[in-house]
Amino acid sequence: MRQTLLRIFLDEPWALWKTDAATGLPGPGIGIVVLVVMALWILFQLLRKQSPFATEQRPTLLLFGGALIAVNFVPKLPFDSLPIFGYGFMLLVGFLTAVKVAERRARLEGLEPTLVMDLAFWLLIAGIGGARLFYVVQYPDRVFGGRQGFDLVKSALNLSQGGLVLFGGLLGGAAAYFIFCYRRGIHPLRLGDIATPSIFIGIGFGRIGCLLNGCCYGGRCELPWAITFPQGSVPWQAMAERGFLDPDSPMTFALHPTQIYSSINAFLLAWVVTAFYPRRRHDGETFALGCILYSITRFTIEYLRNDELGQLGTGLTISQLVSIGILITGIGVLMTLNLRRTGNVSATAK
Repeated sequence: MRQTLLRIFLDEPWALWKTDAATGLPGPGIGIVVLVVMALWILFQLLRKQSPFATEQRPTLLLFGGALIAVNFVPKLPFDSLPIFGYGFMLLVGFLTAVKVAERRARLEGLEPTLVMDLAFWLLIAGIGGARLFYVVQYPDRVFGGRQGFDLVKSALNLSQGGLVLFGGLLGGAAAYFIFCYRRGIHPLRLGDIATPSIFIGIGFGRIGCLLNGCCYGGRCELPWAITFPQGSVPWQAMAERGFLDPDSPMTFALHPTQIYSSINAFLLAWVVTAFYPRRRHDGETFALGCILYSITRFTIEYLRNDELGQLGTGLTISQLVSIGILITGIGVLMTLNLRRTGNVSATAK
């Protein structure tokens, strides 16, 4: 667990690496960060066999040059460093990786890659909004407990400590996706097959962020790979409140690393649906397969988690109930495609 990965220092922009005296967290200066990003961008352009110094690239180079000059004149601020949160960083890595994979797949299928970037922007906004709304509705006591006035709004929007529910993000993203496809005149099943591996890639990196943040934790575990979380962490606080843990305990008891289970599961599913894609017989089959496999694996992993209680008197968590809905959706899509194919074959035979 590491909620804050490092800090970027503003008071010493050219420090290669230093440690914050107050928090003990290390990190580089902002100038070094800009240099590293510029070097990575140049390397990326060279790998694409494009000159980073070409005319069309000059605005980007000027931006980097301006940034390198500006970091020397950072005004005196109330803070001298910026934290890089592990949860948000892994979400960003997952998002960018998923977009690049989807762009490549779209190009191979004859679609304009910029279409994927446009879609990604709307999915990001709708996904984060849906995920946060789902969390607020599901855990109102954690978000609003003891707060009044404007603090209620600030708490609802505060994402620095996590507080996103995957299924809420999927539902919000799905709504934005269908609206986008309708407005662009694209068949949602065709684009869905292209995007399905990227969804799982994003989930895989996001679950690593959950591990760094301490959320989505598992139940008691006696296996060699069990993990513990320190005093004050999300699992420790929840277990202490429920009476499962001595308030003086320095750490939790050994737990299942369900975040890692979920991450491995997502990356495996990304590989499976990618391998299945060339074998599909109709647009939508890859998406349907992803729905079916993910709902089954997520339903199973939920039995190892300890951060949610049963809902609606069923003994099933909200995630398991949503998994059932996703399973039905996947089966429904497959059945519809099979019936449509059967009807087309019958019509051709006549």
